[in-house]
This record gives sequence, C-alpha cells and structure tokens, in this order.
Amino acid sequence: MLNLIPEPAIAAILGLGGGILLGLAARLGRFCTLGAIEDLLYGGSDTRMRMWGIAIGVAIFGSFALMATGLLVDTSSYYLSIRWIPMASVIGGLMFGYGMALSGNCGYGAIARLGGGDLRSFVIVLVLGVSAYVVLYGPLAPVRAFLFDQQPVEGEIPPGIAHYINAWTGISVPAIGMTIGLAILLGSGSSRVFLKKRKEAFWAVMVGLSVVSGWAGTTWLANAGFDSLPVVSHSFSAPVGETILWFMTGSARPMSFAVGSIAGVWTGAFMGSLIKGHFRWEACEDPRELRRQILGAAIMGAGAVIALGCTVGQGITAFSVLAISAPVTFAAILAGAALGLRQLIEGFQPAE
Repeated sequence: MLNLIPEPAIAAILGLGGGILLGLAARLGRFCTLGAIEDLLYGGSDTRMRMWGIAIGVAIFGSFALMATGLLVDTSSYYLSIRWIPMASVIGGLMFGYGMALSGNCGYGAIARLGGGDLRSFVIVLVLGVSAYVVLYGPLAPVRAFLFDQQPVEGEIPPGIAHYINAWTGISVPAIGMTIGLAILLGSGSSRVFLKKRKEAFWAVMVGLSVVSGWAGTTWLANAGFDSLPVVSHSFSAPVGETILWFMTGSARPMSFAVGSIAGVWTGAFMGSLIKGHFRWEACEDPRELRRQILGAAIMGAGAVIALGCTVGQGITAFSVLAISAPVTFAAILAGAALGLRQLIEGFQPAE
C-alpha cells in the first residue's frame, strides 16, 4: 500500500474512517458536548454525559492497550511530549466553553450539523478554523507563544496521570491506564436507566474506538513509512483551519489525517441525516443570532489553540492517553459552557 498510495493520502484515509464513525455518532447517537451539558443542567437527564464518560473510558482503555502491545508509544503523543501549562488549560478551556455556548456548537458538532444541511454551521466552521489559525500561526501567534510558551519534555516524567502514578508506585503505565479506563467505563455505565439505552451506549463506544483507531493507524504509518508523519488522533479546532487551507491550496500541500478526519465527520453526518430522514437546508434569519454565533466561533477557535484542543481533542483524545491537561481543560470547558448557557437562558440578573 505504501508503494501505491502516498503516505499523506493514507493518513487522510485513516482519518476519514474514524471521522465517519464520529459523524454517524453525532447524527444517529446524538453524541454532542453542548447537548450533554444542556441536558444535565436544564433537561434533568445525564444520558448524554454518560455517553461522554463511556467514550472516554473506551478511548483510555484502548489507547493503553495499544501501549501494552507496543502499537503506541506514549511520548509520541503531542499531549505527553510538551510540558503542561495549567493556565493555558484553564483560560483556553473557559474560552472554548463560553464560545461554544454562544455559537451553539463545538467544532465537531458544527461539522456534524453541516452534514445535516445547517448552513449556519458552515459559518461557524469557517470562523472557527480561521480564528484557530490566526492564534496558532497568524498575527496573534507571537502573543500566544509569549503568554503560553510550549516547552518539550526532556528527561522528565511525561505530563500524564498514569506516568506520575507509575513514578510513585512502580506499577506499569499500561496497567494503570487500562484500570483507570475500565473504572471510568463502568462508572459511566452504572445506571439502570442508561443500560436500557443500547443505541446510545453503542455509539459512545464507537466514538472511543474512533480515537483509538487514529492512534493505532498513525502509529503504524509512522513506523512503516518514510515521511515522518506525526502520530495523532481526532481533534476539531486547528485541524479545521488546516482543512480549509488544504481545500484552497491542495495542489501545493499534502493531505493529512486532519483533512480526512474533518471530511469523514461531514460524510458520516450526511449519511446519518439521510438514514434518519433529517437532512434539510437551514439558514439563520436573525442577524443578532448570526452575530452571536460568529463571535462564539471566534472565541472558541482561539481558546482551543490556547488549551491545545477542543471537546474532542482534549475531552477524549488527550484523555485517552491520560494527559494531565485533559481533565482540567474539560472541566474548564464545562464551566465556560455553563456560564454561556446561563447568560443565554437566564441572563445575569440576580433572582429576586
């Protein structure tokens, strides 16, 4: 295969496969971060939040199982190869969560809704991708680098929960990771009400496996190929900007896992919307709503770059290798989203 297909194209195919699963999960399983938070805070249901827990548990267990078999080297992950900056996780996570509430979607959710014909999400995706690249490589990049200087881990314990426990106890890193993953998986599924919802549980497992497949596929490609491609899995902030650039300059730049992942989510969501008969064109009729969504997407893109990931990038992919940044960033995203939802639904006026 490596002799017939360019390695960047193989990486894109790997991203496409996992992305399709993620897109189907969003449309058929209603897998959504903001929806989970809204259900928990205002709908009285923890089903979709439990789905996130199951996805995280499966991703952790699967990723550390790969490490145990030598199919994934922990420090090849970007999340474990640079020093953790706590303020970046907190500030970036709060920004992302607040922007997500204002825009009504995270990057992953916006791409999935675009697959269902929602043209408002097209605007969110574009603004998110451009905002992320403005902070990552554009005019604001020097400011970001000055405030949140990312330094590689050299001769230190990788910033991972399992790695610190290993340093304290001597228990193997894969054993610690798989135990934590199994505990999260069992804890998230320990509800009689949720156990009856097999469809939701199935799609949550598929989300976790899609992240594991990304690690496994790109590790294989990095080891078998000659192009020194990075070992990555799914995320939907800076990769959105990368995909926009590829569609504009594809003849001058190679494909990548990110491009395949974004295309896969859209494809899977489109397929899922057709299966359910929910595909329909939608647009924004209220300029104030569009203004709010554009502002939210801009804040969200900047926050994701500062925090080194979005709800999927940090909330599942970084969590899958138990990076210390993951639970902190995810908690900050939840707090920022709760603040934004309160502003939209209740306002900031004190109750009488």
